[in-house]
Amino acid sequence: MRSHTQRLMVCAASFAALCMGLAGCGSNTASTGGDSGEVVNLTYMHRLPDSEGMTLVKDIVAKWNKDHPNIQVKATKFDGAAQDMIKKLETDVKAGNAPDLAQVGYAEVPEVFTKGLLEDVTEEAAKYKSDFAEGPYSMMQVDGKTYGLPQDTGPLVYFYNQKAFDELGIKVPKTKDELIEAAKTAAASGKYIMDYEADEAGNIFAGLANASDPWYTVKNDAWVVNTNGSGSQAFAETFQELIDNKATLTNPRWVPSFDASLQDGTLIGNIGAAWEAPLFKDSAGDTGKGDWRVTQIGDWFGNGTSTETAKTPESWNEFYGGQDVMKEFATANDNMVAFNYMPGYSAVSAAMQEAADKAADGSGKVADVFPVAQQTSIDTLKNYGLSVAK
Repeated sequence: MRSHTQRLMVCAASFAALCMGLAGCGSNTASTGGDSGEVVNLTYMHRLPDSEGMTLVKDIVAKWNKDHPNIQVKATKFDGAAQDMIKKLETDVKAGNAPDLAQVGYAEVPEVFTKGLLEDVTEEAAKYKSDFAEGPYSMMQVDGKTYGLPQDTGPLVYFYNQKAFDELGIKVPKTKDELIEAAKTAAASGKYIMDYEADEAGNIFAGLANASDPWYTVKNDAWVVNTNGSGSQAFAETFQELIDNKATLTNPRWVPSFDASLQDGTLIGNIGAAWEAPLFKDSAGDTGKGDWRVTQIGDWFGNGTSTETAKTPESWNEFYGGQDVMKEFATANDNMVAFNYMPGYSAVSAAMQEAADKAADGSGKVADVFPVAQQTSIDTLKNYGLSVAK
């Protein structure tokens, strides 16, 4: 696992809510129990929360160590911000005492690669490629080489209140036209089946807009940037029409007003990542308990219909009406498209949010978000000293 400069292998996660076993992150020698009979000691740094109802890392590690006496894992939790963990990893790699494995976000993989922190594990990772959906696996690659394995995924799905939909006489829309019509019908009764979330511009906006055209590719050692393709335009057109018709809320996702819109029954549907399921439940409280469901995103943005089997936690059953939401997430996971991030993507995300905020308050348009992403991407790559294709 360690080279002379002691680079590390990453286990990437979009958000650490659903954790895969550590077996999925080990090398071939580790997973087969080792050939020499000597004990292999692996260190793993992560940011996984220890919230109630979650499978704790310490419990996973304890089970692994018990079942694999020749391969012992020591896990260390980093409690700081994601960017601070990257700084620590950079310092530790240079000092020669970095962990063997580290959890980083998918968007951070190109950055830590550019900083020279990662070990090329293409040959070993290929042995596990069939265990993962193509989209998450591809995000572990830079220029055709693989630097880790997915730890979890965040496929986008649609959360909706079935009872509220039935009362309004609407169904989950399958096309853009159906979405606009259903949103107008709901809005006329003071209900909303969508929320335009400017603070998720770098995540959900990008994920949906990227469905038709890859934003970032590497060709002949130069980055090719294409953030304003047909997928982005389709996304902008759909949400602009919703905004113009006052048929969507414009609450940022991570503010109290979002939770309030769920609790007062105003917001009855929304796009979110699979890992939001328990957070969505907590935000809503008792409002709509048992009425909420999860389904695939329709062909609203020209994106088509939107591993190991996971069991739906008992604590979710009451809120989601007994639906096996994990099965729905598995379907969404298989539908994920590849999104290859670029180094310094956080700067792009921030610029996108600023432009998205203007669309929310009417001082700009949704379509403005993607040219901003294009120029910021190019500028950021050049600031990193990287070549950008013309």
